[in-house]
Amino acid sequence: MADQQLTRDEILDTVRDRLADILEMDTSGIAEGHSFVDDLEADSLALIELVEALEEAFGSRIANFRVEDEDLEDLKTVRDAVDYVAERAGL
Repeated sequence: MADQQLTRDEILDTVRDRLADILEMDTSGIAEGHSFVDDLEADSLALIELVEALEEAFGSRIANFRVEDEDLEDLKTVRDAVDYVAERAGL
């Protein structure tokens, strides 16, 4: 399974899907440029849930994938989260 190459689009789709579940909204309302707080009105609990969902989603596909606590404050937009995962996936 580690041989499966992730694409940036797959990462974006996963982030949007997980976020839509957490925020109880449609994925079509989540754009890559959206701010978690300003545009999507996500609170800190929702962001923690997103981190846990991403670790679960990508943990089996990216070796040692974790979102480090000190990196959390840098994740302000959907694009930031996608870039973070993509960087750790070697994209």
